[in-house]
Amino acid sequence: MHPAYLETRFRSEVPLGVLPSQFVILSAYATTGEVWSEERNSLADQKLFIVLQATLPAFLKRVVGYSPTTHHAEPSWAVAIPLADAHRIGKDFAQDALYFVDHGALWVASCRATVAPIYVDQFERRLDPCCS
Repeated sequence: MHPAYLETRFRSEVPLGVLPSQFVILSAYATTGEVWSEERNSLADQKLFIVLQATLPAFLKRVVGYSPTTHHAEPSWAVAIPLADAHRIGKDFAQDALYFVDHGALWVASCRATVAPIYVDQFERRLDPCCS
């Protein structure tokens, strides 16, 4: 697991109290270590949104994952779908990893290998408000 995943923070306009007790955070942007054009990233993000909408989730909101060290930021989706579905979708979108929140605990899990998820932190400690 890439060490950058353990430092990731998130920005969202969604108040903490509105978030479901369990959800995943998925991105379709360039896999860690790769560089894609903005057009390719944007198209992948749009396709991911369509796929996630088709699952008819009870919750689907934009969040942005970012590195406080490098300032790299990646638009992502917080979505209430089963973790197994999230793994499949992440793999379909060439993602290395995804995040999931389970009753406040933030975990990172590989989309490519069957390895145990890694505990990152309490999600509320990694969530920063953002502005429009």
